[in-house]
Amino acid sequence: MPGKLTTHVLDTASGRPAAGVSITLHRLDPAGPVLLAQTRTNPDGRTDAPLLQDGEFETGIYELTFFVRDHFPTGFLDTVPIRFRIDDAHAHYHVPLLCSPWSYSTYRGS
Repeated sequence: MPGKLTTHVLDTASGRPAAGVSITLHRLDPAGPVLLAQTRTNPDGRTDAPLLQDGEFETGIYELTFFVRDHFPTGFLDTVPIRFRIDDAHAHYHVPLLCSPWSYSTYRGS
C-alpha cells in the first residue's frame, strides 16, 4: 500500500481550525528545492486531498511552508517552515501545525 502525506492547521488562540492558510510543499533535492504542491486549507483547516500519495510519495527530505499571515494578518509570524524526513514510502505521514499569532508547534501525527 502506497503512503501519503496529509496536514491540517489549528488556530490554538481560538481553538478552531485555521481556514484559508496557503501551504507549499517542496522536496529538497541536492540540485535544489522542487515544488510539489500548492494548496490552501479548507474551512476545517485541512487540505481537500493528500499533499502526496501513490507514485508521488517517496523517501527523502521535504519542507512544508505554512503562510500563517493569511490567517493572522496582525500577528508576529509570517511563514512557518517545517522540514522533515520521509523514511517509509508506505506509511501515512501527517504533519499538523498548531499555531497562534505568536507561536507554533508540530508533531508527526497519524
